[in-house]
Order: sequence, then structure tokens, then C-alpha cells
Amino acid sequence: MSSAPMPTLMLVPTGIGCDIGGYAGDALPSARLLAAASGCLITHPNVMNGASLYWSDSRVLYVEGYGLDRFAVGDWALRPVRRQRIGLLLDAGIEPELAQRQIQVAEGCRASLGLEIGPVISTDAPLEVTLECGASGASWGRLGCPDALLRAGERLKRAGATAIAVVARFPEGPESEALAAYRQGSGVDALAGAEAVISHLLVQHLQIPCAHAPALDALPLDPQLDPRAAGEELGYTFLACVLVGLSRAPDLVSATQQPGDLDATQLGAVVVPAGALGGEAVLACLERNVPLITVENPSVLSVTADALGLSQGVLQASSYSEAAGLVLALREGLSPASLGRPLPALQRLD
Repeated sequence: MSSAPMPTLMLVPTGIGCDIGGYAGDALPSARLLAAASGCLITHPNVMNGASLYWSDSRVLYVEGYGLDRFAVGDWALRPVRRQRIGLLLDAGIEPELAQRQIQVAEGCRASLGLEIGPVISTDAPLEVTLECGASGASWGRLGCPDALLRAGERLKRAGATAIAVVARFPEGPESEALAAYRQGSGVDALAGAEAVISHLLVQHLQIPCAHAPALDALPLDPQLDPRAAGEELGYTFLACVLVGLSRAPDLVSATQQPGDLDATQLGAVVVPAGALGGEAVLACLERNVPLITVENPSVLSVTADALGLSQGVLQASSYSEAAGLVLALREGLSPASLGRPLPALQRLD
């Protein structure tokens, strides 16, 4: 008889160039394994979105990053649903032909996947996305017209949308060194930080599931393309994975909880790259003594357990397969220490 699911949080921060999860949905295999080990995995779009590629799993809860932070802190709970009605929010700065491509993806997901999508709205002004890179090497970005984004989101929510997929026009840079490095597997996703800004704003303002896909022209063929970036080469848009993820994303609730809701007190583990421990969700889990599993997954950051003075009590894994074994041990009530040799000495109280 298998044990009950153990809600587990998987974080791969956006825009920091993780070897696994820093590209186009390349953390999906790891997420699928952790979902099987835990029976209930809570993770975010950066992990699950693979542009034209996606994977739907009833054991995975798809929660935008700001919503994950609020969940981990204890402000919001997650309420699983059978489906969401996804409003489609298009940046007025998208050219008509490129905008029509986004509409066709939505129509295809309605016809072929049975998703409930609509209504569709364009912002009343271009969002004017710009891309930036911080001193650490992590990507981020700015919106010239954030109010236009929020107004459009409010209209969709009033019209009955229970989740929102956003498509914003992003700057083109087909000849940039950063893009070339990313496509060849040695750089940071320059778009990811700005994408997070967009979705964070909407979730904070509306408290409903949201996720973003960039609108970009097709890139020229690159024979040296890294497989981790290949999901972004398959079609005209990155929207399909967002629509699939949002279609069963849990509601974000702060009112009285109902049976079946998930809150932070139910978390059994958090799995995060070993050098990316400084985020709000991780620190909130540590305050609650949720077991922390760190995975060797290099990035541009180096916020380690040692740097935070947390070397004691952290479970270290060299890979996501090892992390899945630790999650399964915790789910089965096994002490992870019992799986290694030599066994640590028993503590005596004199």
C-alpha cells in the first residue's frame, strides 16, 4: 500500500541560467520524477513551460512564482480545480500577423485539447518591454506601461476569466551574443526575468493564476542548437505550454479554507538548486522547518547553504534523481540519515 501524497515544492528560479531548468522546459523530466516520488508536486511555469512542448500531470500543481511565494509564506492556500477559464491578454505592441498566430494557438488548444479559453483582449497601449541584466548575470526587465497590463487583466477577470495567459511583444536580438550563448547551452535566458515581472504584477494585483509567453519572430536555423533550447524552435509561438499549464492551475485563495485546499503547513519538502537559496519561498520554508533538499544545478548565483549558515540539517543531492530518492524516503517515513554510511553517532543527553 503506497503512502499518502507528500506535498513537495520544486523551485528553479527564473533567469539565472540553471543547467537544468534554465532553458525551454528542460526541468520537466526532473519535475515528473519528483511528482512520482512525492505524489503531489507544487512548481512554477519556469519548470513546466517548454514553448511548443509540455506535459500534463494531475500530480503537478502549476503556480506562478509570486503565488508560490505567498503560498510558502502562508498568506495564500492552493485550491485544486477541474479546469480554469483562461483569458488571453495580448500586448497592443504585437504586429497583426504575429498576434494572429497567438489566436490560432488558442483556437488549436480549444479544438484539440478541449481547453476553455476566452475572452481575448489587447492592451490599450503597448507594454514596451525592455530587457536588463543584473550584476550577478541574472536577467530581469521593465515594462514601460504596467498600468495597461493591469487594466486589461481587470477587464478579463470581470468578464469571467479565472486565469490569464499573457503574450507580450519582446525586443528582437537575433544577432546578440547573449542569445547565441543561450541557444548553444552556455548562457542565461535573457527573456525570463522580464517574463517574471509581467506575471508577478498580474498575480499580485488579481490573485488568479497567470503565466506569460513572449511574442517573437522566428529565429534563423542554428545547426549547433543545444537540445535544452530546442523546444523554442518548433513553432511560431510559446503559448501552447502556458495554456496547458493554466488549464488546471489551482485557485489562489486567502479566505476560509475548504477541505482539499493545500497550505504551507502541509509541505513535506522543498527541492531547490544548491546555489539559489535566497528566495522568499525557500526562506519561509526554512522558518517552518520544512526539509530542504539542495540539488547540484549550477547557475550564475551562489547563495548556498554555507553562505546562509545553514550547513546543518540540509539534505544534499548530486542530481534530481537522488533528490527524488530523498523525497520518497521522507514520504515513506524513513530517516535519510539511515540510507548513508557510516551512520552518524547517536546523541546522548548527559
